[in-house]
Amino acid sequence: MGSDISKKKAFFISGHAQSGKTSLSESILHKSGTINELGKVDLGSTVSDYHEDEKKRKSSINLSVLYANCGPNEFQFIDTPGYTDFIGEVVGAARASDFAIIVIDAQEGVGIGAEKAWQIVKRENIPCLFFVNKLDKENTDYNQVLEDIRKSLTKKIISLGVPEGKEIKSVLENKDKYNSLYSQILDSVAETDDALLEKYLEKGALSQEELNPALKKAVLESKIFPVTAGAALDEMGTDFLMKLITEVMPSVDQAKKRKAKKDEEKEIEVNPNPDEPFTAQVFKTIIDPFVGQLSIFRVFSGKLDANQSFYNANKDNKEKGGQIYQLEGKEEKSLDCVVAGDIGAIAKLKATKTGDTICDNSRMIRFKPLEFPEPSYSSSVKPKTRKDEDKISTALNRLTSEDPTCRVSRDPQTKELILSGMGELHLKLTIERMKEHYGADVDLGTPKVPYLETVAKPATVSYRYKKQTGGKGQFGEVSITVEPLERGKKFEFVNKIVGGKIPRGYIPSVEKGIENTMKKGFLAGYPITDIKVTLFDGSYHPVDSSDMAFQIAGSMALKNAFTEGGSVLLEPIMNVEIIVPSDLTGQITGDINSKRGRVLGMEPKGKNEVVKAQVPLAEMFKYASDLRSVTGGRGSYSMNFSNYEVVPARVAQDIIAKSKQEKEKVG
Repeated sequence: MGSDISKKKAFFISGHAQSGKTSLSESILHKSGTINELGKVDLGSTVSDYHEDEKKRKSSINLSVLYANCGPNEFQFIDTPGYTDFIGEVVGAARASDFAIIVIDAQEGVGIGAEKAWQIVKRENIPCLFFVNKLDKENTDYNQVLEDIRKSLTKKIISLGVPEGKEIKSVLENKDKYNSLYSQILDSVAETDDALLEKYLEKGALSQEELNPALKKAVLESKIFPVTAGAALDEMGTDFLMKLITEVMPSVDQAKKRKAKKDEEKEIEVNPNPDEPFTAQVFKTIIDPFVGQLSIFRVFSGKLDANQSFYNANKDNKEKGGQIYQLEGKEEKSLDCVVAGDIGAIAKLKATKTGDTICDNSRMIRFKPLEFPEPSYSSSVKPKTRKDEDKISTALNRLTSEDPTCRVSRDPQTKELILSGMGELHLKLTIERMKEHYGADVDLGTPKVPYLETVAKPATVSYRYKKQTGGKGQFGEVSITVEPLERGKKFEFVNKIVGGKIPRGYIPSVEKGIENTMKKGFLAGYPITDIKVTLFDGSYHPVDSSDMAFQIAGSMALKNAFTEGGSVLLEPIMNVEIIVPSDLTGQITGDINSKRGRVLGMEPKGKNEVVKAQVPLAEMFKYASDLRSVTGGRGSYSMNFSNYEVVPARVAQDIIAKSKQEKEKVG
């Protein structure tokens, strides 16, 4: 790759699933002469969809880095998945890019994948160009799609390309023919600059010499978003798109400077100069079956030679350099070096993970972390055989290294292994990969709810444990009061024995017996919590009393107290924030009520509404799918633990009955 950053273009292609992103990527590669034959998604012959699971599904699942030499210009670009289950790939691609191309299906209009990509574009504050695809299909209306983009995404669009038959015509080059569209371009560009607007109002026109640089500046500053069109499968409009990329979209030297933190507090701007110290950020990790872990990074400044060591600023760790690769789909081409604007890959870095900044030790800075969405869908993971159990840990460790939106945890109470991701498809694909790549075969299930039990009201009881079997017997007697504690206080043990009625050495035995029973539960086998136990009386035998006798006495006394005081189930309640289009709040609040939840309030957020609620965890395991169904994929949510509350009696009866059935099966 060359060192002239004015000729480099770094961008990513995104949009809704099946909108034609991969076909457009393939067309760019073909038109540039990078590939000799145009691949097809349906035939599994494209450069970017090279994984077997992508060929099988005929859809992108992973981001794919591509390279095209377009005359004097170098295009380093990334094809990304459209399904929201794989939105993490778009997050990484956006960080590695200087601008975006969002593909809109002319038949379907703006889909949720395009909306999500647009949100990421705005967050990363990078320019964007829209490509309206599939205009060769029946019943498509370019102007109608433009209106959809204005309504759904941004009003600040201008059409630079117009479909005419099987060609795309340039508005700028045919301004007399497309006078109305050309006037819109002049108006939009002039409004982005006060001095230019004044000149435009005076003259009533702008020269090409005035318009072109002003247009590029407006695009760079995200004040205007160009639109063009075509049909990627027939390569209609690809030439004009490449012309726009070259002439209108920013090159590496023109792109917005990246901000980074130095010395914790000081923020600096990084100049994309090949002569400055090396800085880069890892935006994707791949576990390659041949070379091991492959760290893919975008160089923001300086130069890195093959086998040159560098530092991981996030881990404060020196990394030994290695061979540098240029990725072209599944192909890996060895490079002598990479410079500002390039995307490279290095194998077998020890400490470096996705999101880390790597740099020369003369410039220890950190780029802002990648903002991956929190997983919203969880399942329990159970090995099918003991042999599979041994492989699970390694498989999940590697898969979560590749995909930061995939998380693994073990529930401290239920002891279940929990796999969390962006949706049902995401987790299904993850376990398929576990089996195919690592030989670990598992089942996914609904996680167990970590219910708890507590006493309903205070109870005072006594229990005498006496056993005589010939020879030395067993004896221990205790009197206790058990009362509810405030939620979250867990357990309090109070010793009020006076006069040596129970020897001091046996007091811990009573407490231990109570705690052992608390772990096992009373009502349905769930741990007991939020109780205060006061030991106030008892008796012992100088010969027959023992540690075990007082443990049993304490345990049985607690059970009797729960029988007398009554026991209740507690369930975890989650704080939930749901972001949905304003016109869907009624359906969302109704759905929350049907899930035994309560709406706490709503507040506006742009075109959306944030619904705040509290909902039992038991109702939330499949909420990602429910929300997608209700909102057509346009909603998102996050949740965190709030508190435990008493389960309603009707619901508790079902839980207890189910728990007893499971015990009988095990027994």
